[in-house]
Amino acid sequence: MIKDDLTPEIHKPVEKTNLIKEWLIDYVGKKINPDNDEVNVEMIIQVMAEEFPEFLLPIAEENFIRGYRQALADVDSVNDNREIFK
Repeated sequence: MIKDDLTPEIHKPVEKTNLIKEWLIDYVGKKINPDNDEVNVEMIIQVMAEEFPEFLLPIAEENFIRGYRQALADVDSVNDNREIFK
């Protein structure tokens, strides 16, 4: 696993605050067996990608498309501003 400064919160341990989190944390913990017995979001994503990609893939695709649309909107905004200040 690669530590990434862009999303440091994925490396923080997840708390068992409801039944689904308790089940998922326990499942991922048994699957990965971390040294410190703490499960973080990155570990959950890793297990979900391996075992349930049809759940995770649409989320990743949606995130990519939203980011791409935002980039295009930003380019249009910059181009519009260039026209104003000519």
